[in-house]
Amino acid sequence: SNAMRAYFEYRHLVTFADTNLVGNVYFTNYLSWQGACRERFLAEKAPKTVARMHDDLALVTSSCSCEFFSELYALDTVSVRMSLVGIDFHQITMGFEYYRVTDGPARLVARGEQTVACTLRAEDGLTPVEVPDELRTALDAYAPDPHGALRPRSETPPR
Repeated sequence: SNAMRAYFEYRHLVTFADTNLVGNVYFTNYLSWQGACRERFLAEKAPKTVARMHDDLALVTSSCSCEFFSELYALDTVSVRMSLVGIDFHQITMGFEYYRVTDGPARLVARGEQTVACTLRAEDGLTPVEVPDELRTALDAYAPDPHGALRPRSETPPR
């Protein structure tokens, strides 16, 4: 079930700087937190990929989205939970769920998605390149299917 999906978590204490005049979190911050979560994931789980980003590898965000169900306010704690939606040659799609975890049970306040393209930097621009093995393996731990996102599902049910 979706509730049991493995995720990489980034926790953030909402500050007054994150809010607008009305006092709730300004919408662009949710996208910033996707980036912060993704960067922490890379730093912790794919250090060789990060090292390559100083060289020739570029991770280009091709799309990101967010839908909002409830508000967050200053001094709330938000748990941003990233999981893998899928990998397609050079493209990675990640899902993000935002939970308010300030007090009481975690409450889903927003959900988003982000697609990143793996590319190589060259004189003449960017060229698509397959998702690096280290990154693929790191992401696979957060795949929706418990057996991993990389193996095709069998059509025949197990006997």
